[in-house]
Amino acid sequence: MRAAVVTEFGGADVVEVQEWAEPVAGPGEVIVEVEVTDVIFVETAIRQGAHGGFFHVEPPYVPGNSLGGRVRSVGEGVDQDWIGKSVVGRTASFGAHAEQAAVPVDQLVLAPEELNLETAVAVSGDGFTALLLEQLAADLAGKEVLITAAAGGMGVLLIQLAHKAGAHVIAAVRGQAKRDLVKAQGADVVIDYSEPGWEKSVLEATNGHGVDVVFEGAGGALGGTAFETVKDNGWFSAHGAPSGGFAQYDPAEAERRGITVKGIMDLRADSRSATPVTGEVVMARAIKGDLVPVIDRTFPLDQLGEAHLALENRTLLGKALLRIH
Repeated sequence: MRAAVVTEFGGADVVEVQEWAEPVAGPGEVIVEVEVTDVIFVETAIRQGAHGGFFHVEPPYVPGNSLGGRVRSVGEGVDQDWIGKSVVGRTASFGAHAEQAAVPVDQLVLAPEELNLETAVAVSGDGFTALLLEQLAADLAGKEVLITAAAGGMGVLLIQLAHKAGAHVIAAVRGQAKRDLVKAQGADVVIDYSEPGWEKSVLEATNGHGVDVVFEGAGGALGGTAFETVKDNGWFSAHGAPSGGFAQYDPAEAERRGITVKGIMDLRADSRSATPVTGEVVMARAIKGDLVPVIDRTFPLDQLGEAHLALENRTLLGKALLRIH
């Protein structure tokens, strides 16, 4: 089968489409004939050899995680009725950017008839994380909420959730096109963080009080600046690292000021088992209209490298997808 392969750690040019061994369904798994897959920023960092402490992989490997397609075969212990079903799911680790992929059956949901497959795949991964963050942050009604990297795939969904919950939403982005996008998604205040002193604009938008909640998806020094806008006893998620690392903040200051901080470890699969967020819940919220992904571009399989560059260069408005079939 054809697969996009990261041949070595490095730039986008290390991604090559190659003939790859077809996967075989193990116990509790199905083989999906992949039609569409999601492409997210963290995959570009992993391709460069970053985040080894969180994602254990060595080249050559097939990247990708969230996918949609049709079940081709099933492994031991899996109901034969899955065969032929249109599904959305997540691989156990990587391997989605290929013509076929093995998926644990407990990571599968039926693709809803109310959503086209691209929409279902686009909302599956980011929607899962967005709903988990919504739950961890608790009641957003009446809160001042800052969202950084707000024009990305998950940032857009977080704006929608916070807006529907009755929060006053402050979206931080870079550039006019992204400002226009997040305004259309329900942001009450839009701030361009390419402008010096942008954090002062956040404070002005809250009458100097600071924000109650920050969904921080940018990372690095920018994330550290976002941390400075949180009021005492506020809430802060350091879940994004497109700047090269997670938000730079002082844990001692967070403790002194009573700020609750959630990081990437709080969003890993082993932390999700205690939550009611499931793939079915994500699809139900998408059908309801609570989660409406913005898809900027859908790339063919042999342009995965170009998709990575678009993410790295911050040129996308919303999400990128990869079409396999």
